[in-house]
Amino acid sequence: MVDQDDFPRIDRSIYRYVLRHTWRGQAFLLLLTVVTMPLVYVSLEIPKRIVNQAIGGTDLPRALFGFEISQIEFLMLLSVAFLLAVILTGGLKYYLNVFKGVLGERMLRRFRFDLYARILRFPAAHIRKTPSAELIPMITAETEPLGGLIGDAIAAPAFQGALLLTYLSFIFQQDFWLGVASIALYPPQMILIPRLQAKVNALSRARVQNVRKLAGHIGETVDGVVDIHANDAGRFERAKTSSYLGRIFDIREEIYRRKFFIKFLNNFLAQVTPFFFFAIGGYLVIQGDVSLGALVAVLAAYKDIGPPWKELLKFYQVFEDTKVKYLQVAEQFEPANMIRASLLESQESVGQLTGPLVGRNVSTDPDDGIGLVANVSFELDLNRHVALVGKPGSGTGDVSKIAARLAWPLSGEVMMGTRNWSETPEAITGRRVAWVGSSSHIFAGTLAHNLYYGLMMAPQPDGVQELDSTQRRHRREAVASGNSLDDPEGNWLSATAGGEKHPETTTDRVGDVLKATELWEDVYRLGLGARIQQFSMSAEVREKILAARKQLSASRGDLQQFDRDRYDPNLTVAENILFGYAVDSEFSQERLPGNDIVSAVLRETDLFDAFLLMGYRVAQAMTEIFSGLQPDDELLQRFSLVTGEDLENFERILRNCPREDLPALTALTDTDQQLLRGVVFRLIPAQHRLGIIDAEVQERLLAARNRLFEKLGSDNPSVVFFDPNEICPALSVEGNILFGSIPYGKPREREAISRAIDDLVIAEGLGDYLIALGLSREVGAAGNRLSSVQRQKLAFARALLKEPDLLVVDQALMIFDAQLQSRMLDSIRQLMSGRGVLWVLESPAMVTGFDEVWVMQSGKIIERGKPTELASSNSELQRLIAMT
Repeated sequence: MVDQDDFPRIDRSIYRYVLRHTWRGQAFLLLLTVVTMPLVYVSLEIPKRIVNQAIGGTDLPRALFGFEISQIEFLMLLSVAFLLAVILTGGLKYYLNVFKGVLGERMLRRFRFDLYARILRFPAAHIRKTPSAELIPMITAETEPLGGLIGDAIAAPAFQGALLLTYLSFIFQQDFWLGVASIALYPPQMILIPRLQAKVNALSRARVQNVRKLAGHIGETVDGVVDIHANDAGRFERAKTSSYLGRIFDIREEIYRRKFFIKFLNNFLAQVTPFFFFAIGGYLVIQGDVSLGALVAVLAAYKDIGPPWKELLKFYQVFEDTKVKYLQVAEQFEPANMIRASLLESQESVGQLTGPLVGRNVSTDPDDGIGLVANVSFELDLNRHVALVGKPGSGTGDVSKIAARLAWPLSGEVMMGTRNWSETPEAITGRRVAWVGSSSHIFAGTLAHNLYYGLMMAPQPDGVQELDSTQRRHRREAVASGNSLDDPEGNWLSATAGGEKHPETTTDRVGDVLKATELWEDVYRLGLGARIQQFSMSAEVREKILAARKQLSASRGDLQQFDRDRYDPNLTVAENILFGYAVDSEFSQERLPGNDIVSAVLRETDLFDAFLLMGYRVAQAMTEIFSGLQPDDELLQRFSLVTGEDLENFERILRNCPREDLPALTALTDTDQQLLRGVVFRLIPAQHRLGIIDAEVQERLLAARNRLFEKLGSDNPSVVFFDPNEICPALSVEGNILFGSIPYGKPREREAISRAIDDLVIAEGLGDYLIALGLSREVGAAGNRLSSVQRQKLAFARALLKEPDLLVVDQALMIFDAQLQSRMLDSIRQLMSGRGVLWVLESPAMVTGFDEVWVMQSGKIIERGKPTELASSNSELQRLIAMT
């Protein structure tokens, strides 16, 4: 399983890692540094010549390159030369800094990719012991400083060191003793700072470890928040969090003290040096040993010495801190027993497995995270269905993992035909064997993405395609960063089991799998409830939906379809006025009461003040009905017209206006008036039955609806109005067929209409389109938009769609009820007819129909045979069945 030559360790020296992958870039940065230094020296020399020769010189005019120039011309020439030197130096520094940044980001990208690739090679035991909340910040936050350091690893000390040497050589050229004075305090700094920094490094290591523990604690809290509330353990968990934060605070406080003492020491020593310049330099100028221009140039050069020296010290501190993080991250990504790279990266051609799968004296190590299996031998033909049963802890799940090549034996051997199963690459095991556990993971994305996940092993060739400039650049950067060149947006579906991507079709194989796992109905309902605006639709499908709408309207007299000339009591007042779908949020139901256009329409139809009076009546009714209830009371929430906060405001308004008096109500604040009008917009006459929206009010609301339609126009981009001859993109497929409302309080009618819609979908041939729509629905993170039963059905469907030679199931029916367990077991085994199945059953009573039964106890297979043979004897299987 592990071979260190096959999977080399991460370099323990960050410099070795940097040079291994970026030595060409680092060499180029050094070349740029060498080119920059003469320009820096020139930019120091020219000011000296300007002061001593162009301004203070006496031998002017003079000849230059055969031309005689005056003092002013000489001054201008040197000034322009100085400006050019500054521009060239700045330009080279800019290019150098950008190149360093890109080089660093490439290396950071490579390092993160390497770390992620290593996660895929972690043994299962290490994955279980390492919380994801600790791994995530290691790859993201903890590696972030590496980007800046990698670009600077060679270039920064080289560039800043060269700058420092250039400035010092200039100072020494002016006067030896001034040069000595400029470096007199460097040796103490070079001795003291590493010693002080060593303690800071130790504190940094402790900080990183404690931050990881805090991350793990936070992740555990998120995963276990329900149990925390169920056990009233919030105070204890807050205390633990406070303890972690306290340790981090103490460590950081100590880091700050030591870190800023180093900075204070550096600054203090840097400020002492000018004393020598003023004292010694001034004395030498007075004695005539040094010119004033030279002293000025030396002071300017020393001023420029400070930044590179500080940058070198800063680089040293950052390097030491980053080295600590690099080493700690590297250590965490090299656990024992890592899976060999060759097993995961091999693209060996896939052929049908012939078997049999044979295990000889297989034993496992409990430290690997699986139970103890001791000297187990077995043989499984790939045309037989074997049931594996045993008490909890008997080793059934561990044998199933070994069979699926998800665990490796400590001793013994497992063979698939003539092939060593432990040495078989994942390109074969992952394609020809399917595994379903009791908690299979569902990935973020669509249902289709998860269903076809078992067929997305490698990108499929789509012919020769010309890459555009952006794609070529991305490809070059991927190569430079050692990343994958595969495009995740390309076609990854293997052609071996179908799976066309057309949004309105689905393959027969997918249909068989969805029906065998009883996922068809779930996917169909998801498609039926999908909003059309999120998906493409052909003209043919559009016509079929409209035809189904007309047939439903004709066949169901109890259905009130949307009619512009009729008020619908099953909709809110807001929905009746708008009579369409708000594209612009200004026309959403929540914001409609404050919409200026709607307010103008209400005034024109004499409803503006009427809404205020009706809102007052609703407020009276609500306070009478719900007086004394808590804001979170279930009855209040179920009524859904007002909130607890609304009730409090209504009570205040009623105290201020004890009678229904329009002048008093219009004197209320704008906020209170909008609150009263807003509750009217939420009224549903058929549900709330307050008698406020009577026939007269309904007629006026219809007038307001038509007036709003006239104001906005049928093609207004803010609203899509209901049209019986058009598809409404904001409605679901079911909503478009229904195109109306079902009366409140009549569940039988609702069920009958639902059945009628199903019949029309079949009659119009919309089934495949709805399945495709359902498969296009997002499942959320870890499938949280699906029920637990739907997630497990999807896991089975994913496994079966691969058409595996061997299906291994480990108690994956546990979440289903007994009837669904029985149906799923039969239908899946029927679909796997003629191929191998190893099934760890939830109950030994489910073994009927299997070709063979293996009974395990204490890590050994103690009994095997046909179910009928074991059922007729005094067997361990019979004892297990009797215990259930």
